[in-house]
Amino acid sequence: MKQFQVAYIPVGVPTFHLESAQKEFDKSVALLKELAENVAVPQEMLLSIDKLNAFLDTIEPDLIVLQNITFANAAYASEVLHRFKDVPILLWTLREPVIDGGRLRLNSLTGAYSAANTIKAFRKEPFEYIFGGPTEDKVKEKVGATIRAAKLKFKMRNLKLSAIGHTPQGFGFGRALDLEMLEKFGVRLESIETRELIDKAKAFTEEECADYLKDASQRIKGLDKTPEQNRNDFARLYKAYEEYVKDNNIGAIASRCWPDFFTAFGTPVCAVLAMLNDLGVAASCEADTYGALSMYLGMQLTGSATFFGDPVSMDEKENTISFWHCGTAACSLARTDTGACAGEHCNRHIGPTLEFGCKPCERATIFRIGRDSEGNFRFFIASGEILDKPQQFLGTSLVVKTDGSAEEIIYKTVEEGWEPHYVVIYGDVANELEILAHMLGMKTLKL
Repeated sequence: MKQFQVAYIPVGVPTFHLESAQKEFDKSVALLKELAENVAVPQEMLLSIDKLNAFLDTIEPDLIVLQNITFANAAYASEVLHRFKDVPILLWTLREPVIDGGRLRLNSLTGAYSAANTIKAFRKEPFEYIFGGPTEDKVKEKVGATIRAAKLKFKMRNLKLSAIGHTPQGFGFGRALDLEMLEKFGVRLESIETRELIDKAKAFTEEECADYLKDASQRIKGLDKTPEQNRNDFARLYKAYEEYVKDNNIGAIASRCWPDFFTAFGTPVCAVLAMLNDLGVAASCEADTYGALSMYLGMQLTGSATFFGDPVSMDEKENTISFWHCGTAACSLARTDTGACAGEHCNRHIGPTLEFGCKPCERATIFRIGRDSEGNFRFFIASGEILDKPQQFLGTSLVVKTDGSAEEIIYKTVEEGWEPHYVVIYGDVANELEILAHMLGMKTLKL
C-alpha cells in the first residue's frame, strides 16, 4: 500500500541572495521532517526549470508544499500543476530575512503572487497559504494542520464504509449513494441488510459469544443485571458486527437501529455500536452515513472515540448546547465518577443501552458533513469546551460551552437547514477540518 507522501518543492532563481535562501531551505526541511514521516526533499534548492522537472520525476505526492525560496516566475508553478492536477497544495511565502535599505534578499512574496495566479487558473479548489519563516509558531501550526488534513484525505481513499440497513422514514438526510461517496470523498460504500447480521447473530451459541460478553462486562457496569435473554442476544449481535467489520475491512458503519432490532431481534443494537466505537470503528445509528463519515474523520484526527448525537437543549446564559442520543456512546467517553452503565432504551424500555454523562474536555469540536438545499456537500464546524456535567437525560449526553454564540449556532443551523445529527470531537481539530473542506472543494460554515 502506498505511503502518504509530502513533497517539498522550493523554487527560485539563482540571481537572489543564495546564502539567505539556503538558510531558509535548511530550516524548512527540518520543520517538514519534524511534522511528517515521509517527506520528499530535493538535495538542493530548485533554481531552474530543469532541476524542478528532475525532482518532479522522483515523487508521488499526496500534499505539495510549494515554497518560493526566492522569486520564481509562473513557469515553475505551471510545471508542478501540469504534473499533479489533483494534489492539494500549500503555498508558502518566506519572510524577507533582512530589511536594511540594501538588497532584496529573496523576493518570495512576489513569487507567491505569480504562483497563486497560476494555481487559480489551473483549478477551482482553494489552495492553502501561509506567510512567514519556518521557525514561526503560526507557520508550524498551519503547515502541521495542512499535513494532517491531507493525510486524512489520503486515508479516506482506503476507507470502506458500510451502510447496514436503510435510513428510517424521515431520516433520508443520512442516506448516501456509492458512486457519489466515491467521487466526492474517495470512500468506498458497501450496503447490506440488517437481516443478514441479525440472522448471523441468531445462529451463534452462548458458548461462541462468551468472550464477547466478558469483554463488554468489563467495560459496562451493570450489564450482568440486564435480563439474561437480552444480555446473551447483545453478545451474539456484538460478535456478528465485530466479525463482519473485521472480515470485510470496514472502517466505519452507519447502522439502522429502530425498529428492526426491537421488533425482529428483541434486543437493541445501541450497546454494540458503543463497543465498536471503543474499538476504533466509527459507528453511527439511524443509518446516518454522513454521520459515520464525520465520526471517522474526528477519530482519525484525534485517535479517540467521538460522540454522535442530537442537539437537544440550549442554555443562553451558560452559552451551552446539550447533545444527546439513546445510548451508543463509546464507554471510553464516560465520566470517571460513574463509568459506562447499562440501561434500557428510553422509549422502547428494552436493553442493553448505555447510560452516562460524558467526561469533560477543555477543547472540543462540533462537526457535521451535510448537504445544502441544492445537494452540495458542506462542513459545519464549531469549537468549544465539553463541560464537567452529569448525565442530562436517559441515554448518553454531553454539554458543550461554545466559543462562539450558542444561540447563533442553533439559529444558523436550523435556519440554513442543517441535519439533526452532529459529532462532538474530543480535541480542537477545527483548522484541519476546514482545510480538508478546501481540499475537497466544499464550503464551510464555521461558527
